[in-house]
Amino acid sequence: MPGTGVLGPGTPIVDRVVNDQLPGSVLIFPIYTSSTAQANLSNTRLTITNTSTTSPVVVHLFFVDGASCNVSDFNICLTANQTGTMLASDVDPGTTGYVVAVASDFNGCPLSFNFLIGEEYVKTTIGNAPFFGNLNAEGVQALFEGTLPGCDANSVTATLLFNGVAGGGYALLPRVLALDSILSRADGNSTWLIVDRIGGSLATTAATLGTLFGILYDSGEEAASFNVSGGCQLRGVLSNDFPRTSPRFELKIPSNSSGWLKLWSQSDIAIIGSAFNSNTTATGFNGGHNLHKLTLTAAGSYVIPIFPGGC
Repeated sequence: MPGTGVLGPGTPIVDRVVNDQLPGSVLIFPIYTSSTAQANLSNTRLTITNTSTTSPVVVHLFFVDGASCNVSDFNICLTANQTGTMLASDVDPGTTGYVVAVASDFNGCPLSFNFLIGEEYVKTTIGNAPFFGNLNAEGVQALFEGTLPGCDANSVTATLLFNGVAGGGYALLPRVLALDSILSRADGNSTWLIVDRIGGSLATTAATLGTLFGILYDSGEEAASFNVSGGCQLRGVLSNDFPRTSPRFELKIPSNSSGWLKLWSQSDIAIIGSAFNSNTTATGFNGGHNLHKLTLTAAGSYVIPIFPGGC
């Protein structure tokens, strides 16, 4: 018989959804970080590739500071089949946050150009735990043709609607995220969780997460709920203090066991996330991956500034 169950609020996933395995017209890099003092220990290498065999594109890059939610931006130009690579320590040193890349025309208007792919390699240390690994950029496809309707050379801003609507929007974004295979701290594991709010203005200040509700499940299927609050980016290493559960995290996931969690906002907002595992034992595993998307929302949007690409 068909499976049943409630994943959480939001729209079930069918199609027209953000996907880190598909090219898109918007790319979201869930985390970037760099140190001004020790870039060899904490840095991020960002790569964007234009897979079109015939057309160049302007890529408008927005670097969102996860602490202040302020935004800095610049354009890069990619010819057909070209790859561009940059280090966070060169373009936004000493900052931790996330990156949004928008395919644009030469006037700066958002462009339907579902040929962009990207990835990043992140390395940093939190406490005594080194975190490192590759993440694919989340690709968001445009569902219109040509330039975003309503945007032209006289426009000052444009609004990207991640509403799943053909003819004027982009693919849907997640509302409920899940992190699977959370390993025990008693076995030398540390899990770094990152969640980003996708919304607000990339011309001024990105929107904030507010309070997220979550459920942590242990290997015996027992659930414990929690609340965490964040700005435009939430970051934390899972422990007895984050998130605060009853019983505490290390009792929920003791040695030789694992668990998983899901989280969302009570408000209808779009979120993206990733996680890294660090284990310094001889038999441990290290790496990162994007969080799973359980349900979707049409509420995600960005206002972006419009100016010529300079290519």
